[in-house]
Amino acid sequence: MNEHGEEEQTAFEIVVVVPKRTVKEGDESCDCVEVLVEEFRKVGLIVDRVFGLQDEFIKLAAPLEKLGRAAAELQIKKRIHIGVDLPFVWEEFEAFARQPDGLLFNWCERFHCYHHIIYGIVNKSQSVITLNFDGKKFHWKIGESILQKLESEGIVKQVFPLHDELTRKQLLRNWALNWRDITMQPIDEIYSYFGTKIATYFAFLGMYTRWMLFPAAFGLALQLVDFGSLQLLMLPVFLVSMVLWAVLFFQFWKRKNSALLARWQISHSVGADPGYKGFDMEWSSLQSPVELIRKWSIDQTKGKEVVQREEWFGCLMRFRNDAIVILSIICLQLPFELTYAHLYEVIGSDILKFGLTAIYLFAIQYFTKIGGKLSVNLIKYENNENTEYRADSLIYKVFGLYFMQSYIGVFYHALLHRNFKTLRQVLIQRLILSEVLENLMENSLPYLRYSYKKYRTVRTKKKRDKGLSSGKIRLTSRVEKEYLKPDYSASIGEELEDGLFDDFLELALQFGMIMMFACAFPLAFAFAALNNVTEIRTDALKLLSMFKRPIPRASATIGAWLNIFQFLIVMSICTNCALLVCLYDEEGKWKIEPGLAAIFIMEHILLLIKFGFSHIVPEEPAWVKANRMRNATQAQDMCSKQLLRSISGNEKLFAEVAKTE
Repeated sequence: MNEHGEEEQTAFEIVVVVPKRTVKEGDESCDCVEVLVEEFRKVGLIVDRVFGLQDEFIKLAAPLEKLGRAAAELQIKKRIHIGVDLPFVWEEFEAFARQPDGLLFNWCERFHCYHHIIYGIVNKSQSVITLNFDGKKFHWKIGESILQKLESEGIVKQVFPLHDELTRKQLLRNWALNWRDITMQPIDEIYSYFGTKIATYFAFLGMYTRWMLFPAAFGLALQLVDFGSLQLLMLPVFLVSMVLWAVLFFQFWKRKNSALLARWQISHSVGADPGYKGFDMEWSSLQSPVELIRKWSIDQTKGKEVVQREEWFGCLMRFRNDAIVILSIICLQLPFELTYAHLYEVIGSDILKFGLTAIYLFAIQYFTKIGGKLSVNLIKYENNENTEYRADSLIYKVFGLYFMQSYIGVFYHALLHRNFKTLRQVLIQRLILSEVLENLMENSLPYLRYSYKKYRTVRTKKKRDKGLSSGKIRLTSRVEKEYLKPDYSASIGEELEDGLFDDFLELALQFGMIMMFACAFPLAFAFAALNNVTEIRTDALKLLSMFKRPIPRASATIGAWLNIFQFLIVMSICTNCALLVCLYDEEGKWKIEPGLAAIFIMEHILLLIKFGFSHIVPEEPAWVKANRMRNATQAQDMCSKQLLRSISGNEKLFAEVAKTE
């Protein structure tokens, strides 16, 4: 804390990576790296330079005042003490509420302030400046960002956030390596360190794992206890219980998510890009009356026809892209998946089955990559509102590929051949072997990539020195070690915004597997619960130790994944009722006898329960809703009074607007 009662923000949080130079003495004039460092200092950043084996690392920190003024320029909306979200004003910073960790800005806001500061450094001189880098000369134009210029010239290799070593070690002790609390996690600390989206994922994973204990115990009892003549009756009871469990879980997750947003002081207008000007236009009425009236005039001049044309064109493009993806899945992927499932059924040799599966797994890697790239290219032509909407649209399309790949073979064994022995074998393979292998791969591949980069860096250094250096060459700086770590990105392609795609995809595929075939293998819930307990710690460990610190995302819900989970619940009702029909109708005559009729009736009842219970349990706790309504009322009163004062005190307002028309 300084003399004004504000905390000092001096920890190094951003790193700019440039190659090491071979500048001779007396030849440093207009060296671009020196100019860049000097510009960083001019704007008020604290700079520390670290020289590694091959690269130079420019670590940056910013005092709180510098971040505050950047937040004011970005018009980041922050909550004041009376609960209203207003554009941040540095001179009135004491009026704004603090974060759970006591800081004025959360990690997402700080990161975007840094981004605004460093990329906002432009050539303000009256002439073009010639910069030099190891004999290479280029021009820095007037008004051009120096960081973007150096990135385009390949001089700035990367800009990435730096781990805070003290906080990272504390999270390792209290979270990643803390096995005493099986599902409990320090969510507020995770939010402060990684941002909203990653904290929301771990909050969802922890709650999902805790709720999984009930179906795991029920499924284990069905597997171990012999109910005699009631055994077949227990399966419909188990199915009804699982559907109720899934519906209630997601309703209570929505309540928990709302409570988290309220605790983290995040507005309900989620899904918007973080903290930029016009953040979701939630409080646009706080603009000056002149700006509002001008905007209304422009909108009227533009006409609703243009707006409607853009709206329908965007809908048409989304429909076209969805149709292309669906037809590609049906015409290309479906025959491939059915061919594999049929060959797996008719082949008798286990060795041949193993070889067939190996070929299949190798082939589907190309299917998913091709499908992912196709979806990315299609998304570019959609009129999505912001980054999160674009990411959700991409998730829907790519998940369709994985859905067909993961479940069509299981449907084939269960419904066409009615081979429940093979069905259980496939489920065991997918749940145990695939999840174990996935955990090993997702935790070992980042380490192997890091080790390989480290080996190449040391080897290149040895070649450059040509034996001149004595002793063993090794990395000494922490920042260089972090630079060599891989980015937290999706395995299918870096276009999928961040690595949470893989983590959510794993949960969604697991949920679909255990729910859609619950009657065939109730024990699957116990395997899933055990895997998720381990998943919490392994995911925490890879984020803290194996990857660079991820770029924070502003999304405060699980987004498109919630709709995917809801879709899987509906699918599970249909598939499990079909499985029960297969179990009761052993002759395959499909007669509408009392038992089979009861199953069809149960299916409709479960669908009614699914959609009925979604309205019984409120999605938002009463205290959160009351606070939100109170804040909205206060904001409306404040805006109304401000608008009236501005209009009554400015007689020239409408005259000024009239002149601009």
